[in-house]
Amino acid sequence: MGQKTNPIGNRLGIIRGWESNWYGGNDYGDKLAEDDKIRKYVHARLSKASVSRVIIERTLKLVTVTITTARPGIIIGKGGQEVDKLKEELKKITGKEVQINIFEIKRPELDAFLVASSVARQIENRISYRRAIKMAIAATMRMNAEGIKIQISGRLNGAEMARSEHYKEGRIPLSTFRADIDYALVEAHTTYGRLGVKVWIMKGEVYGKRELSPLVGLSKKQGKGGRGPSKDSKPRRRK
Repeated sequence: MGQKTNPIGNRLGIIRGWESNWYGGNDYGDKLAEDDKIRKYVHARLSKASVSRVIIERTLKLVTVTITTARPGIIIGKGGQEVDKLKEELKKITGKEVQINIFEIKRPELDAFLVASSVARQIENRISYRRAIKMAIAATMRMNAEGIKIQISGRLNGAEMARSEHYKEGRIPLSTFRADIDYALVEAHTTYGRLGVKVWIMKGEVYGKRELSPLVGLSKKQGKGGRGPSKDSKPRRRK
């Protein structure tokens, strides 16, 4: 069954944590739909910022949205202006106070969503899918990944009949629960239809206890407006 299930969902509660953390109660369905709306809006609004995950936590009066990205400067903007705009836009969607946290992905080559997005964007720009995939595999393996597998499905090169091809290097032990495997699916929209790009990246094996937060190993970026000290603040001198 490890070959058929989503590797992230298969490891939830073992070595992976959830990306939505809140108590639903009777409003579970509404909150779930709102989470989906927030994620779609953030990915569409920040399409050039290399956003990977959007983690949502809720309390009674506050919604905390944590964004993991390879390009935090685009989200924060000059003096934190862009992140403040995004905060107000999300406030209109949720009807509650919104806090935004930004975490930087130092090695985007080891993030399955960013790798899949990169391959999909290159295919949309009419670059050969084989070349895009081989370059992505080489870049990931240079970052000391233990393995990577990329599958592409659809009308490859505009062929009349759709087919699937997969390329693999290293090992991807999908049935080993302690294996830290990242997974993502991204669509490439071309003139001859949609192509599905799936990426599996094996980062290593986890032994013993591990924090289940999806933010393990990421560094937090400080913005303006309650997210850290501003650039204008001056240190007090001792008399």
